Amino acid sequence: MQNSLNKKLITIITVSKNAEETLERCIKSVLSQKYQNIEYIIIDGDSSDRTKKIIDKYKSKISFVVSEKDNGIWDAMNKGIKMARGEIIGFLNADDFYYSDALFIVNNYFNDFKIDFLFGSVKKYKLLYGYKPWKIKFSFGFYSSHSVGFFIKTNKHKETGLYNERYLSADLDFFYKMIVRDNLDGMATKKKEVFGEFKSGGFSSKINYVHHLRDLNQIRINNGQNKKFVLFLYIVKILKKPLKFLRAYMDK
Repeated sequence: MQNSLNKKLITIITVSKNAEETLERCIKSVLSQKYQNIEYIIIDGDSSDRTKKIIDKYKSKISFVVSEKDNGIWDAMNKGIKMARGEIIGFLNADDFYYSDALFIVNNYFNDFKIDFLFGSVKKYKLLYGYKPWKIKFSFGFYSSHSVGFFIKTNKHKETGLYNERYLSADLDFFYKMIVRDNLDGMATKKKEVFGEFKSGGFSSKINYVHHLRDLNQIRINNGQNKKFVLFLYIVKILKKPLKFLRAYMDK
């Protein structure tokens, strides 16, 4: 990749709520990037632990900090998007962190390819990589990660819309609109170009499995997919993990 001299302003949005155990590592991973043209926004949900003190420690190096009560993770992310001045937006949850060359790679891809968005490789319980848009009609396992791995042109994110707070998995609703409705152009980095690490056990892992499946159903139906086909997908998912579904159904 040759066109690295055009250093686009990249906005990174971190949302936090009582994240004292992991937030400092997250912040350091942004501030220690080899790439320098960064706008960093932290939206804190009025944390009651040491989170605010940790943010204050680095406040002089952070572009904008908001600390106030919100209506959840998607409301917080939407606040950050509205504030963003960068040409590109990325999201880094408080539990996660970048490797030092992540944003350098991002800038190169947006300079060298005519793309609207990018999915980078991410280390979780295994290496997640690639982008397979053909899967989206029947599976949401078509991308690497939202936090850490996803970058999009700011104007394209705003054209597609903010995250719909009615959904538990509002990122998946956004991706469906982005790919199917708006037909935006995107790609994945090479497998070895890993952006960072995504911690297991975050927000999505705490959602009841039944509620999660029903949320995915509603996302698909509201985006115009055939209800009978959505029901078929629902049944298939239950059959693939019957014990997990049964336990979740008893706990809901």
